[in-house]
Amino acid sequence: MIGSKGCSAQTSTLVFLLLGVAVVVAAARIGGRLARRLGQPAVVGEIAAGIALGPSLLGLIPGDPTSWLFPHQVRPLLGALAQIGLVLFMFIVGLELDMRLVRGRGKAAATISLTSIGVPFGLGIVLALVLYPHHDIVGGHRIGFTGMALFLGIAMSITAFPVLARIMTDRGMQHTAPGVFSLAAAAVDDILAWILLALVIAVIEGGSPAAIARIVALTAGYVAIMFAVVRPLLRRLMRWRERAGRLTPDILAVVVIGLFVSAAVTELIGVHQIFGAFVFGVVMPKVGSLQINTEIAERLEHVSVLVLLPMFFVVTGLGVDLAAIGPDGWWQLALVLVVAIGGKFAGAYVGARCSRIRGRQAAAVAVLMNTRGLTELVILSVGRELGVLSDELFAMLVVMALVTTVLTAPLLRIVYPDSVIASDVAAAERRRQAAGNRRRVMVVIANPTDSVDKLVRETTRAVDFAHGADLVLAGIVLPSRRTREVGTPAVPDFAAAADAVETLTSLSARVSGVATVCVMTRIVSATDHRVAAEIDDMAGNSDADFVLIDAGSAQLARGVTAAPVIVTSSGDGDPDDRHRGDRHRGSGHQGSRPDCVSATTESGILCITDDSRSGRTAILAAVGLALHRGQPLTIATPGSRRRIRSDVTASLGENIDLRVVSLAHGSEVHGSAANGGDANGEARLTIAPYSARSSDSPWTYTVDDHTSTSEEALDQRIARAYASDRADCANTGPGANPDPADDRDTTGTSGQIEATTPATPAATG
Repeated sequence: MIGSKGCSAQTSTLVFLLLGVAVVVAAARIGGRLARRLGQPAVVGEIAAGIALGPSLLGLIPGDPTSWLFPHQVRPLLGALAQIGLVLFMFIVGLELDMRLVRGRGKAAATISLTSIGVPFGLGIVLALVLYPHHDIVGGHRIGFTGMALFLGIAMSITAFPVLARIMTDRGMQHTAPGVFSLAAAAVDDILAWILLALVIAVIEGGSPAAIARIVALTAGYVAIMFAVVRPLLRRLMRWRERAGRLTPDILAVVVIGLFVSAAVTELIGVHQIFGAFVFGVVMPKVGSLQINTEIAERLEHVSVLVLLPMFFVVTGLGVDLAAIGPDGWWQLALVLVVAIGGKFAGAYVGARCSRIRGRQAAAVAVLMNTRGLTELVILSVGRELGVLSDELFAMLVVMALVTTVLTAPLLRIVYPDSVIASDVAAAERRRQAAGNRRRVMVVIANPTDSVDKLVRETTRAVDFAHGADLVLAGIVLPSRRTREVGTPAVPDFAAAADAVETLTSLSARVSGVATVCVMTRIVSATDHRVAAEIDDMAGNSDADFVLIDAGSAQLARGVTAAPVIVTSSGDGDPDDRHRGDRHRGSGHQGSRPDCVSATTESGILCITDDSRSGRTAILAAVGLALHRGQPLTIATPGSRRRIRSDVTASLGENIDLRVVSLAHGSEVHGSAANGGDANGEARLTIAPYSARSSDSPWTYTVDDHTSTSEEALDQRIARAYASDRADCANTGPGANPDPADDRDTTGTSGQIEATTPATPAATG
């Protein structure tokens, strides 16, 4: 009988636990979705949902649904699930905290971080002097002032790095000074805050100076072992994953085992398990390990975000009773908000100004650093576990965390509106450009995290086109496939950007034959429309004359109007193009003059063009190639040969070996696929690589000029682009070949350039 009753009680507890988990997950998803619709981070709605399931809202309904939905025997189980969720969450935060974000701006980041922690921490201690007489009794026992003061200081000074990253990405601020510096400062802030928390826990738990010293020494030793011993061992996971070709269950098991052992060790030391989880995430290799780290985070998020973290929200919400805040509590809450917002803003603003960041931008940094979110709740839950925060004070601080996070986005729109963001992004990218050569070519790289050797091979054609010009390597970083969730949004994108910058910088060191090299990256959404807009913006900011992109990524550049787009592709050509060329060659035109029917171009560059804007741009590009490669140029046109010769030689004179031939219906140009014009007005260029077998596999470029500015005359465009370069370009040919003019207007092809002999060594090393 007794066994039957025990079994029934266990079944009842299990049923309530399962029902409670279902309700919590549903409430968290609904709350997160509503928050996103209101323009807030999802974590705001999920925290609010957790509070709503507690006595603050659900508990006000007659019958107290909270008590029977979450009975007392179930709450410890929910608490255990919540702690596991926190351990996983803190590991992911550490995993995605890439200190390369601080590189090159460490001094400013440290200054902003120290002032944004120091000022609110000090004000938090002062606030404790006011609040301690009202909250000195916790659980029927008087607490010490020191523990409460230290925790109030930490609560005032925390910044939620993941939520800050999400807000910043949503506003497109990752390319601005406030975005860059606040992200770097928040990364330093995270490290300092968790170290400070460990010290505060040591002070509270240790009691005596000797015990405190022991905890601090053990913690320091633990951190040293993690970096000196564990981190090199974790690098072997990279090789393991490379051999397997995927994240295997065994690799994930090693990570999970290490994670929970690390959390258990810090709990035994006395500095809480979340510190061990965070440090284990930090020591995970970052350089060259984006793929495995993304896969690990993706697997763990499926469990922690969807199921376990909502348990933490409801456990927090069960301890928040807003109705229990008495008359004195509301002025205390107002004081808490003033100190939290004002202290953090003042500290971050002063640090930013000391780092020579302008006033408006410094204010934006200060607003961003006020984001607290889920990280604040983690700190507060630790304080409550240690018994230094009363229920009423805990509720006030939870409200403060919500309010400061909710206010960040609207305040940021006031302090740093979208128009200013766009202006600052443009100014920053223009400052990156080197002065000097007026011709600038931007090469779009849609896979900047590939190996440098692979990018060298893939960009050879594009870099060859930029010979003698200023080169801009523009990396487009697309977000990971997974949808970022609570607390850890967007951070892998920044890690990918850091990888991209390092890769493109290495690539730039292997580029030769260009005047200067500049590297820039953009993090964009996965939609082609958004990518095209970003490419257009980068081209405008960099004042590019041409935008080059590989044929495999050509769809990303559709709609670019800031500069002509040139798509590089294999010289084998499209089968349809070859068929069209065959048809042209098979229908000779009787009565055509011999020099208008055939032009031999094995030793130079051939441009087959029409009278469209793209066709004229093809001529402009062909002239530049001929000048900088020192090769003769043949232009085949259905229009006026005299006009084209005049346009080219007006500025360049005899500095270019030029031949202009007529391209009438049925004519054949030896060595080229003289295909008909495309319906979309694209002009095709072909040029051979700088290799011994260049004639075997010529390269093809497709020009698509949809620039929105009014078009100058061709001679003016050539003069503006190349007149200053002609003295520097070797001319090995005899000059312009005599060629009778042919003014017949006939239908022809798009612009096409072909070169079939090597001229110089490869443009990329």
